[in-house]
Amino acid sequence: MSKVAIVTDSTAYIPPDLVKQYQITVVPQVLIWGEETLLDGIDIQPSEFYERLKTADVMPKTSQATVATFKEIFEHLVGEGKDILAVLISDKLSGTINSYTQAVEFFPGANIDLVNSESVAMMLGFQALEAARAAQKGASLAECKAIAEDARGRTGVIFAVDTLEFLHRGGRIGGASRFLGTALQLKPILTVLDGRVEAIERVRTKKKAHARLIELLEERTVGSKSVKLATLHASALEDARELLKEAEERLGNVEESIFSEVSPVVGTHAGPGTVGLAYMVS
Repeated sequence: MSKVAIVTDSTAYIPPDLVKQYQITVVPQVLIWGEETLLDGIDIQPSEFYERLKTADVMPKTSQATVATFKEIFEHLVGEGKDILAVLISDKLSGTINSYTQAVEFFPGANIDLVNSESVAMMLGFQALEAARAAQKGASLAECKAIAEDARGRTGVIFAVDTLEFLHRGGRIGGASRFLGTALQLKPILTVLDGRVEAIERVRTKKKAHARLIELLEERTVGSKSVKLATLHASALEDARELLKEAEERLGNVEESIFSEVSPVVGTHAGPGTVGLAYMVS
């Protein structure tokens, strides 16, 4: 049994089978919808979220994972004699790391450490997975942290959104703000750089945007021995399937493919129709 427990948050949206296989603990982010407070991925799932969003009069808001939730999880894992490595969403996109830091103060004698992924979605997920796979093989806390930090430098994400409205409203728009006010039919292509959402370019149609995502993926992974890929999509199932299939065919050196959705909390900011690819090179 692994000595090190890997903790991540629900914005990674690592598929449930991998969470179970690698015994990853997922801290839920919080969705506030009117009078309701919902735990991301527990009280509400992506399919339900996007269906409800279509007819909602009140738009949802998000809040970071709570100190109390981290404290409860740490109590359980420390009680099992575990060392803990938390691999979490960028501190420039969420206050989750602040909640983690406050919770750690309740466990002064425990071996608990942090990796700021400087990312979100499966760009974050790949870092957590690498650490969890190492933990299962008996790696120490320090070794797991080093592995996650190394993975951080080899991961990336590119995605296309139908509109910048949701990112703008949620304050996560970063450098993509320069695309605000452009023609509605233009599809922004975005990335996460240094922990923030940044703009790459804008393309006239959804079809061209998705084709451009593949081109950018090829540019970013050229010369790599192998690539691990994951989709991210917000109520865009078929588009994501087609994108992943084409990426696998075009790259030819894909070691692992993961079909992942976007959690309701991320979907609140990205908006329906978002589709993209996260990757890790080696």
